[in-house]
Amino acid sequence: MSTETDTVSKAISEDDIKAYLNNNPGFFENHPDLLEVIQLPHESGKAVSLIERQVSVLRERNMEMRHRLNNLLDAARTNDKLFEKTKRLVLNLLDARDLNAVVETLYDSLGTDYQLPYFSLVLLNNNSELPSNTARVVGLEEANSQVGTLLRSNRAICGILRTEELEFLFGEQASEVGSVAAVPLSRGQNYGILAVGNSDPNYYRSSMGTLFLSYIAEVLNRILPRFIK
Repeated sequence: MSTETDTVSKAISEDDIKAYLNNNPGFFENHPDLLEVIQLPHESGKAVSLIERQVSVLRERNMEMRHRLNNLLDAARTNDKLFEKTKRLVLNLLDARDLNAVVETLYDSLGTDYQLPYFSLVLLNNNSELPSNTARVVGLEEANSQVGTLLRSNRAICGILRTEELEFLFGEQASEVGSVAAVPLSRGQNYGILAVGNSDPNYYRSSMGTLFLSYIAEVLNRILPRFIK
């Protein structure tokens, strides 16, 4: 008798059982008592029933989905705040009557509204007497020798810059800046460079965080030609 039982047991493999359950997804609905006796290993080391395991898995998935949803909501709130700050800045820039007002409006927004720790606007002009008392003004030749790669770029760049590039953009604060997002200001000619920085070397990576910076740059590209000839 035992020989017959052994023969039957050997004839049914784990793959057979797996295939049967796949083809009969309602099996445990017809045999709910089995759910309570099937034991599965748990991280705690204790054996749990299939029902308990399913509940645990569903709970973990629920927590993961909730975490993802919270991240999406946080990102949406952050983008909403950035949009409002950018809108205020753009409207104030449009009201600026001269170059000095443009620079002061930009610096006040970046420092107070955006609360950025490091930012810089470098204007490019061979006339060092531009009517601005806050932005740095340098000649085109000097700028090309220090940040020529950035000037020739037609988009914002992010990452870790060379020491001389940091010193050109941020002056005495250069040693405190770990990563940078910078964008050239140009429309027919180069007008300057707008840069923001963070002490964290990983804060500005790849194209991360350049959307609103690029948008602000586009606005400046249309305003600066009024005051820089």
